[in-house]
Amino acid sequence: MATIAFSRLSIYFCVLLLCHGSMAQLFGPNVNPWHNPRQGGFRECRFDRLQAFEPLRRVRSEAGVTEYFDEKNEQFQCTGTFVIRRVIEPQGLLVPRYSNTPGMVYIIQGRGSMGLTFPGCPATYQQQFQQFLPEGQSQSQKFRDEHQKIHQFRQGDIVALPAGVAHWFYNEGDAPVVALYVFDLNNNANQLEPRQKEFLLAGNNNREQQMYGRSIEQHSGQNIFSGFNNELLSEALGVNALVAKRLQGQNDQRGEIIRVKNGLKLLRPAFAQQQEQAQQQEQAQAQYQVQYSEEQQPSTRCNGLDENFCTIKARLNIENPSRADTYNPRAGRITRLNSQKFPILNLVQLSATRVNLYQQNAILSPFWNVNAHSLVYIVQGHARVQVVSNLGKTVFNGVLRPGQLLIIPQHYAVLKKAEHEGCQYISFKTNANSMVSHLAGKNSIFRAMPVDVIANAYRISREQARSLKNNRGEELGAFTPRYQQQTYPGFSNESENEASE
Repeated sequence: MATIAFSRLSIYFCVLLLCHGSMAQLFGPNVNPWHNPRQGGFRECRFDRLQAFEPLRRVRSEAGVTEYFDEKNEQFQCTGTFVIRRVIEPQGLLVPRYSNTPGMVYIIQGRGSMGLTFPGCPATYQQQFQQFLPEGQSQSQKFRDEHQKIHQFRQGDIVALPAGVAHWFYNEGDAPVVALYVFDLNNNANQLEPRQKEFLLAGNNNREQQMYGRSIEQHSGQNIFSGFNNELLSEALGVNALVAKRLQGQNDQRGEIIRVKNGLKLLRPAFAQQQEQAQQQEQAQAQYQVQYSEEQQPSTRCNGLDENFCTIKARLNIENPSRADTYNPRAGRITRLNSQKFPILNLVQLSATRVNLYQQNAILSPFWNVNAHSLVYIVQGHARVQVVSNLGKTVFNGVLRPGQLLIIPQHYAVLKKAEHEGCQYISFKTNANSMVSHLAGKNSIFRAMPVDVIANAYRISREQARSLKNNRGEELGAFTPRYQQQTYPGFSNESENEASE
């Protein structure tokens, strides 16, 4: 009896330990920012010459276009990232699918609805009707439709896409939805080869693709049902053979973005109810983080699947001015989105920074990324950018325009300055809690060093060292330049032309 009791106690203890550990890793707010669970890129990477990227090829569907950046380029392979841009036309539906890698979506423009289907979570949206029976018999109630929560998205939203989680997007507005997708191929959630694989649950990719500047090629890809035997599939799903063929997408030439003729009829609460639900969700999330941070018994930390996966927020707007981390009315604002603000990022291990430089010559404090690679996408305006390697060599020197993407490797120093009309960009980081180290401003490395160290390191006087240390001492992040120069020797016309080619 003692042996049996000891065995049961051991099993309970192991389950408790597993539950606490897994939930702590995924949703614990006290995540170590110095640790990043990535597999790492190629060891023979060379970042001696960076370039501005634009989509290389495009695949047309019935109601939209998918544009692919050059995933075979060494810079994407070395950073372990994959980037696409999608345009979904009004009443266009991106058919359900899941991916082998976690990702993040930034809504550049448009609005619509989306669904993320977490396995094991209840269908909390239920539409019901009353069935009336003859007198004397009790009335019965049946569900006509039930599904997991539907989310509304709009311009400026960041949407997290965990690996293996089915999702779909629908454009319910009058203008096209433009969305940028960034996937982390080197994330430990991907146990396949470091390539992006989309598993379609509907439709197919049997469409022609246009290589920019090249001839048209055929792009082929079927949904996962097409690989099953028709009879076995119909038996497993309890449908007839004709429906099974429809599931397999036979003779379906619509592509992965299809048009819904009469629009989707989606079940969702009214606007006031949505606001109330969002408020309750934020309160529950804040309460969970407070409870987690307190020193409690391990058994109380594991709150179960429903409290974590099923109720976690999947989207957050990064363009909301009230979420800005730093703000200078003469220069601009910076908004950072990490797992502290957006806990689901612990699942995808990515974060984002949105920068808005308001006017010409607004400048961003030079910095380097401490624990992540960075993918910078220009949303609006133009920016002069310089990137410097560990050898003190300029590896990028040019002007970025809207729609271009620049990969900045970890630890490489970068300087950005807005052009005539200002500049807006978003930066994706390969760490859920990315950090930067600034070279100027209130929290810069110079402010942290003694004056004598600075004076001797740069062979300048103590007075000059104090000036270097304190000139930007009260400014943080984005600021306007104090010294206007007639020429920019570091930014030549050749570099501008090179970046625009």
